[in-house]
Amino acid sequence: MKEKKAILVIGAGDATGSAIARRFAREGYIACMTRRNADKLQPLVEQIQAEGGEAHGFGSDARKEEEMVALIQKIEAEIAPIEVAVFNIGANVRFGITDTTARVYFKVWEMACFAGFLMGREAAKVMLPRGQGTIIFTGATASLRGRDGFAAFAGAKHALRALAQSMARELWPKGIHVAHPVIDGAIDTEFIRSNFPERYATRAQDGIVNPDHIAEAYWQLHQQPRDAWTHEMEIRPWMEAW
Repeated sequence: MKEKKAILVIGAGDATGSAIARRFAREGYIACMTRRNADKLQPLVEQIQAEGGEAHGFGSDARKEEEMVALIQKIEAEIAPIEVAVFNIGANVRFGITDTTARVYFKVWEMACFAGFLMGREAAKVMLPRGQGTIIFTGATASLRGRDGFAAFAGAKHALRALAQSMARELWPKGIHVAHPVIDGAIDTEFIRSNFPERYATRAQDGIVNPDHIAEAYWQLHQQPRDAWTHEMEIRPWMEAW
C-alpha cells in the first residue's frame, strides 16, 4: 500500500495557492489548505476531489502560534505526514511612509513574515525526525528591493527571505530542502484583472504569470535531487522589466 503524504499550503487563495495544492494532489499528495475562512476553500476541495485527489480545508489564523501548532499536529495525527509545507500569504499593501500607521506595519509583518516563521518552525519539528521534507516560502519583487509606498510590505518580505536563508543553512544538512522562489511580476488573478486592466491585457502575450506555471516550478523544486538543490529562483514573464 502506498504511503500517504501531505502538502500543507498556508494561504491557499484562488490563484497561486490553489494551483500549488492541485498540482501536488495530482501526484498523490493529500492537499491540506488554509485560509482565514474555511468556507472559501470548499470549491477547491471539491475540485481536487473531482479530479481524483484528496483534500482538506482548514480555517485558521496563521499569525496565531497556538493555531499553527494545533493545525500541524492535527494533520500529522489524523491525515498524513507533512512532506511539503508552502507559505503563500501575500499582505501586499501600499501606503506612503507618513501614512503607514504602526498598526498597518505590524499587521503586514505578522501576515507576511511572522506567520511564515511559525509555519516553518512547526514544519521543521515534524520533518526533522524523518530526515526529509520540503519547505517553500513564496517571495515577491519586494523580497529583493523596496520601492516607494511599500515600506511595510518590503520590510516583511525582506525578513521572510532572511528567515528562509537561515533555515536553509540549518536544515539542508539535515535533509530538509528550504526554498524561496521570487515571483517578480503580476500574477493572473482577479485582483490584477480588476485593478490593472492594461497590465492584464498582456495576458494574451504571456505578460503575466500563470499560477499553474508557478505550481509546476514548485513541484520541480520538490523533486530536485539533493546534490542539485535550488534555494532561490526568480520567476517572471519574459516582458517584465527587471
